[in-house]
Amino acid sequence: MALCGDLGVGLVPYSPNGKGRLARPVGEQSTRSTTDHVVQAFDSEHDKPVIDAVQQLAEARGVPMARIALAWVLRNPLVSAPIVGATQPHHLQQAVDALALKLTDEEAAALEAPYANAGPSWF
Repeated sequence: MALCGDLGVGLVPYSPNGKGRLARPVGEQSTRSTTDHVVQAFDSEHDKPVIDAVQQLAEARGVPMARIALAWVLRNPLVSAPIVGATQPHHLQQAVDALALKLTDEEAAALEAPYANAGPSWF
């Protein structure tokens, strides 16, 4: 990301809600996540601490988890436009609402603290 910033290249992150994993608590499944094997391939135990951090902040702020996750992506000045992949109408409203949600530096640090680079889970 630093190189992109140095070169003035914007980022367009795909699936900023982690294929829905950052939009619901660990263990809670959507219809798609129980039937779509591609989505299931992204489930990893390494993600649990990150999902839990998103859930805790969402509960503290009184907003949906998806809004927290997208607000975190949007706070990065290199992000030009995240690809949210809305599959239901309320997903679009969550994305719009995330534009107005400003995370503090402390909140962003709390979201980032549990992250550990584990590589792709589908390999």
